[in-house]
Amino acid sequence: MTSSSDTSDASLHPRTVARDAAAHDPGPAHAVAPGDVLLEARDMGVDASWGHIYGPVNFSVKAGGVTVLVGSGGRGRTALLLTLAGRMKPTTGALVAYHSANNPHQLFKKSTVAFINEVDKIEQTIRVSDIVTEQIRWAAPWHKWVAPATADDLERICRPVFGEYTLPTMDAMVEELPEFTSALFRIAVANIRKPELLVVGGIDNLTSIASSARLLDRLIELGKEQTVITADVNGVEMREGIREQIQVPNLTDREFAVLEKEAGA
Repeated sequence: MTSSSDTSDASLHPRTVARDAAAHDPGPAHAVAPGDVLLEARDMGVDASWGHIYGPVNFSVKAGGVTVLVGSGGRGRTALLLTLAGRMKPTTGALVAYHSANNPHQLFKKSTVAFINEVDKIEQTIRVSDIVTEQIRWAAPWHKWVAPATADDLERICRPVFGEYTLPTMDAMVEELPEFTSALFRIAVANIRKPELLVVGGIDNLTSIASSARLLDRLIELGKEQTVITADVNGVEMREGIREQIQVPNLTDREFAVLEKEAGA
């Protein structure tokens, strides 16, 4: 997966939208009932000054449960997931969310993203306790002093995501966590506010098929109370809790998409 520096236009950078959202209150959004359309992409695409990233794409995501986007991994799919969470702006077409078109500020406030390296990858050596404390402070009112996180905080934040799986210890180094544990931890700390929409990087980013299946199980559990969007290059077996799988073309550069299609013919 390429880094966010590949998207050089400032207006397309996830942090730019985050900064703008903090300074702009779009007002209350209309509630969306489970099963109703939450997001609709209409000929939506993203381009940068140096070229095409993805699109056009056309599909809708219904509220509740887990929706799996099926398509090639890489920069295009990552940018699409960020767009669906209001962290990146469409440059062509429209994204209708909560009955409002191309309003990433509103969508930003209703969503969170996790397990996407461009957003939440931790490069430096840092302990689990430091990350938990930082996330609690981000979620707290600006005027409230927040003490260092405790084991109880870890349990409260991580248990809904981890379920039966063992939590990391507070003094563990994040970069040394096992792959599956690290994925769950990144989702847990990103999901501290439990917004209506949770967008999770591709489950196929895990190297183990068994770990991908376990991660999907946990997302299905979260989908009982949130709308969860994730992605997988091959798709998943349909079962209860998965609302829909959506084939999404045009996620790679057009010339490479043609080569992939020819190779699979």
